[in-house]
Amino acid sequence: MVRNVREILVELSNSAKQKKKLYIAIFASVVVIAVVISIAVGVSSSGGSDDSNITTFRATAAHLVLKTSCSSTLYPDLCYSTLASVPGMSKKITSQKDVIEQALNITHQVVEQTYTKIKKLSMRKHLSKREKVALNDCLEMIDETLDELQETAEELEKYSSTKKSLKEHASDLKTLISSAITNQESCIDGFSHDGADKKIRKELLASEHHVEKMCSNALAMICNMTNTDLANEAKLNGRNLKEEEEDSVWPHWLSAGDRRLLQSSTVTPDVVVAADGSGNFKTVSEAVAAAPQGSSKRYVIRIKAGVYKENVDVPKKKKNIMFLGDGRSNTIITASQNVQDGSTTFKSATVAAVGPGFLARDITFQNTAGASKHQAVALRVGSDLSAFYKCDILAYQDSLYVHSNRQFFINCLIAGTVDFIFGNAAVVLQDCDIHARRPNSGQKNMVTAQGRTDPNQNTGIVIQKSRIGATSDLQPVQSSFPTYLGRPWKQYSRTVVMQSSITNVINPDGWFPWDGNFALDTLYYGEYQNTGAGAATSGRVKWKGYKVITSSTEAQGFTPGSFIAGGSWLSSTTFPFSLGL
Repeated sequence: MVRNVREILVELSNSAKQKKKLYIAIFASVVVIAVVISIAVGVSSSGGSDDSNITTFRATAAHLVLKTSCSSTLYPDLCYSTLASVPGMSKKITSQKDVIEQALNITHQVVEQTYTKIKKLSMRKHLSKREKVALNDCLEMIDETLDELQETAEELEKYSSTKKSLKEHASDLKTLISSAITNQESCIDGFSHDGADKKIRKELLASEHHVEKMCSNALAMICNMTNTDLANEAKLNGRNLKEEEEDSVWPHWLSAGDRRLLQSSTVTPDVVVAADGSGNFKTVSEAVAAAPQGSSKRYVIRIKAGVYKENVDVPKKKKNIMFLGDGRSNTIITASQNVQDGSTTFKSATVAAVGPGFLARDITFQNTAGASKHQAVALRVGSDLSAFYKCDILAYQDSLYVHSNRQFFINCLIAGTVDFIFGNAAVVLQDCDIHARRPNSGQKNMVTAQGRTDPNQNTGIVIQKSRIGATSDLQPVQSSFPTYLGRPWKQYSRTVVMQSSITNVINPDGWFPWDGNFALDTLYYGEYQNTGAGAATSGRVKWKGYKVITSSTEAQGFTPGSFIAGGSWLSSTTFPFSLGL
């Protein structure tokens, strides 16, 4: 996993700038009211029949709604200039929701243009192997971005008008646009492995960053709208914004049927994969290819005991698929693609799960490339509302790529060396064993490298009620290989370790810088109620962005119930989980 070497999109505003933005928003709102009243009075006094007055009224009102909405974004000038040019803007914009809808429409058009540009680039002659792979990665992710923007528009249309709670609407909207931003970053990251990639990277950088900024503006306005509505709802109901605190229930996004699937030892599969030919298919990839597209019904692929040497891709159109193994030590999917041999980090994954609602139980995902091959992913997950139970994820550098969307891991083993849990999903790893392995000589181990690039993204890595330690090959020599809880891959990197047992494999500093002072003020790294020889916080780094969490209310925000809206879906997985602290 490599860091995107580019100018930082934006620094966190200091308190003075935040106050200034607030004053501007308040002032703009007052002006809106004053102007609307004055125009209305003018129209009334002239008999209300003057079309030009009505047009002026609409245009001024729309202008001020637009100005106020854009003031909450990180790129207000881009926001306003882009939307002010929309034909018939005065008739289309009467509320913040209208502004967001128009922003999504324009962003969708720009992304379509970017897709066409990358398609043309991919047809060039004399591209290197990695350039071809990276461009194909971009096409895949930008195609996903188009879907995410469309889904956001559809979700926004239903906002406040369905049985879904405001909290669920807010989580869904923020997740979709957070993922869209992540896809642009991941596209560019594919050209960061080699100096020979610089030319193509340079040609893509401006357009990808433009899309990213437009998505950022849409996300900021969504956050402003939904956060305000949630706060108002809480006041109306006379309660604090507090998440569920059930102890031994499943997340709400897992249906009762999925819970049974995950817990039961006698699940009836839709198809069986067996390497010896005794099932419906000999390979996992064949079974995935045969699965229906877009199904709302759970499709169970039973993978019998055996070693399956293949790369498996569960694409976005393959929804609600479940891999059910014969035990993590018996069912192993393994491959060895890696960056050293010409792959991108994104494409190196032994198994890539992107289709929403993916579940896996009792399976090992493995990449055997080894420490010397650099980035080599065992499991990449971009599947929204996905869950993993009793699974092993084994590799060295970049073992588990929690790429995007909402994810949950329970009772899993994750082992690796450099940045071995990384990405920009909203993910909680609960009751897991997270073990550093022995790396190459001179290397340091980093448990996490989280990749949030925008302060409004609802993403981060949370390790809760887990055990952080060392594998047997590292334990005797761990003093020679410093190991840390994480380092900031991107500007707003966010990682929380709480209620976990930490052995002395973790260096007393706890965390390690990426490059000088990069992101040390803007990251969010937190620790809460951890135990063990490596849990002492007295010697931790003194970065502005690091903190020892002492408030249970703040810690509650990183539980599955709060952080990944677990109360609405985890129960359907049939995997065990705890929503609260």
